[in-house]
Amino acid sequence: MTTIGRDSATHLERAGEPGSVITASAARALALLRVALGFIFLWSFLDKALGLGYSTPEARAWINGGSPTKGFLASVDVGPLQDFFHDIAGKPWADWLFMLGLLGLGLALILGIGLRVAAVAMVAMMALMWLAEWPLAKTTDAGDLTGSSNPVDDYHVIYALSAIVIALTYAGRTWGLGRWWAALPLVRKNRWLI
Repeated sequence: MTTIGRDSATHLERAGEPGSVITASAARALALLRVALGFIFLWSFLDKALGLGYSTPEARAWINGGSPTKGFLASVDVGPLQDFFHDIAGKPWADWLFMLGLLGLGLALILGIGLRVAAVAMVAMMALMWLAEWPLAKTTDAGDLTGSSNPVDDYHVIYALSAIVIALTYAGRTWGLGRWWAALPLVRKNRWLI
């Protein structure tokens, strides 16, 4: 990334592909978005792993034998995939995948590395969580209100779109390790790792 001035255009160039232009201020804003989004996932990982007392009490921490997926997935009470989510709730493989996903997304976004992979993983995780919450439903199977305030666009969609924008704009190069990461021989040979 080359910066010409404080708020001048910043050119993001990749070998063999046309560059795009964003302002230096936009690059910094995208870096802030990247770090903030990463912190959401890293904090979720830490709280569920250690039971910091925010959404997970210490007694239900993963390190104390608690399941990070059981409470949420076992309480799914809407949507066509209820039985699927109930079946995987609390399974060790589901707990491990979820926790590794939270940690991987948090670290990748905060560090600004592997953002393409992180964007794909974020879209997959957010799609599954959207399906579990099923915001299309107004009421549960029991007839209670679901609390859904928008049947289509919610935070899952916004998080997924944010990760895509962050990856496509190379937001890891501003206040992150994206430039160093992209220069690694393995990443240069496998551009999808950027």
